[in-house]
Amino acid sequence: METDAAILAAVRAAGGVVRSVELTARGHRHRAIASLVASGLLVRIRRVWVAVPDADPLALAAARAGVVISCVTQARRLGLWVFGDGAPHVAADPHGAAVVASGAIVHWSRPLLPRPRGALVDAVENAMALAVGCLPEEEARALIESALNHGMAERDELLRMALPARMRRMVEDAEPWADSGLETIVRIRLRWLRLPIVPQAWILGHRVDFLIGERLVLQIDGGHHVGAQRDADNAHDALLLLHGYHVIRVGYRQVVDDWPQVLDRIMRAVAQGLHRAR
Repeated sequence: METDAAILAAVRAAGGVVRSVELTARGHRHRAIASLVASGLLVRIRRVWVAVPDADPLALAAARAGVVISCVTQARRLGLWVFGDGAPHVAADPHGAAVVASGAIVHWSRPLLPRPRGALVDAVENAMALAVGCLPEEEARALIESALNHGMAERDELLRMALPARMRRMVEDAEPWADSGLETIVRIRLRWLRLPIVPQAWILGHRVDFLIGERLVLQIDGGHHVGAQRDADNAHDALLLLHGYHVIRVGYRQVVDDWPQVLDRIMRAVAQGLHRAR
């Protein structure tokens, strides 16, 4: 039983799905692995892989299909900013023999970084490169800045790679201090105002999402703006008003689903000169 426990621990340490050859390379016997499969403690996939029964369903599907989880799906799994959901995105070797499951979006392309044999999830750089080709401009920029902001990718390292032209341009233009993908999108949408716009400006002891001009503050509320956070935000709004700032506070859904109304508020404030110091 000690050997069985060691094998199961090795499979879980590898993410719940692993190639059998990797287990035998670590000294685990074929007979012991086969015994675990016969008992139901492991399941065999395409004769090449074994997995624990409760392994990640997407990783199991990738092993069965001979693909890697990539593009926006892998970006979302890594915690990067990706708007919405949809069909899983996977990548396959253009010269390989993937057995693609129905419903998946498959990218047949050569990766930026070589994929280790047996990988079921793509490197962040590979996922980013594919996602940039899949997403609209704003969302692609938001994903890149999210990766830079979270330290999952480095601008200089990316620029030394053979990036697609669109991705290279976005990496060069990226402003990695954006606190969220939504802030990246808002900044892009406000560029045409041709006003100084400072994201994550520090004013009166707190950061604000955007300072437009000298005195107009735009705050974007996410799901965490409740309870004590909401009280602190309200107190800071009052402090800003007492010091001559004007605050426009909007929610996530307003930016995503009703941007024209948000933009109308900002334009009316600018038209009244509320962005200028008096």
